Amino acid sequence: MHTIWILTKRELGAFFDSLIAYVMLILFLGISGLFTWLYGTDVFLIGQASLGAFFSIAYWTLFFFIPALTMRLLAEEVRSGTIELLLTRAVTDREVVIGKFLSTFILITVALAFTIPYVITIGSIGNLDVGAVICGYLGLLLMSGAYISIGMWASSITRNQIVAYLSALFIGIFFHLLFGMLASSFTGFMGQLFNSLSMREHFDSISRGVLDSGDLVYFLSLVVLGLFLSEVSLARRNINV
Repeated sequence: MHTIWILTKRELGAFFDSLIAYVMLILFLGISGLFTWLYGTDVFLIGQASLGAFFSIAYWTLFFFIPALTMRLLAEEVRSGTIELLLTRAVTDREVVIGKFLSTFILITVALAFTIPYVITIGSIGNLDVGAVICGYLGLLLMSGAYISIGMWASSITRNQIVAYLSALFIGIFFHLLFGMLASSFTGFMGQLFNSLSMREHFDSISRGVLDSGDLVYFLSLVVLGLFLSEVSLARRNINV
C-alpha cells in the first residue's frame, strides 16, 4: 500500500507540474458553472432548489475530460520507455495501475469538491434534497472511476496519446449513449440487456437518490475490468521486453 501511495503522489505531481490539473479544473468549473447557472435550469427563476442541471452537464463534461487525463498515463510512459524503468524498481504491474488510477480519481474528486459552493448557493433558495445531492455526487464519482479504468486500458494498448483518447471515447460512447439508444429500440431480453449496460440508466437511478446494489455492482465491475485489462496489457509488454 505504501508503494501505491508513492506512485499516486508521483502521478498527481505530474498532473500539476504539467498544468494539466489546473487546466482541467478551470475548464470543468467554468463549463459546469456556465451551464448550471445560465443555460441550464434557471434555479433563481423557478425558485426550486435542485442540482439536476449541474449533474446533467457534469455527466457529459467528465465523459470528455477523463479520457484527456488518462490518455497519457501509460501511453506516454510506454512511448518514452520510462515504463520499463519504473517496472524494474520492485514495483508490480498492479501497483502501477492502481497508483495511476487513484491519482486520476483523486483529481476528479478535487474538481467535484470545488463545486460544493453550488450546493450551498442553491440550497439557500429552498429545501434542497441532501440525500439526492449526495447520491448525485456518488454517481459522478462511480461513473468517473469506470471511465478512468477504461481510459487507462486504452492508454495501455498504444504509444500514441491521441489514439488512446479516441479509443477511450469510442468505447465510452457505447456505455454513455449507444446502449441506452439500443435499449429503446428493442424489447424483451435484448432490451433489458442493453438497458442494463447503459451508463445513463444506472447513473440516473443513483442521482435520483436510489442506492441499488445492482448499480454499485455495475460501476465497480467496470472499474475492476478496466484495471484488470490494463494490468494484463502491462504484463504482456513485460514479457515482450
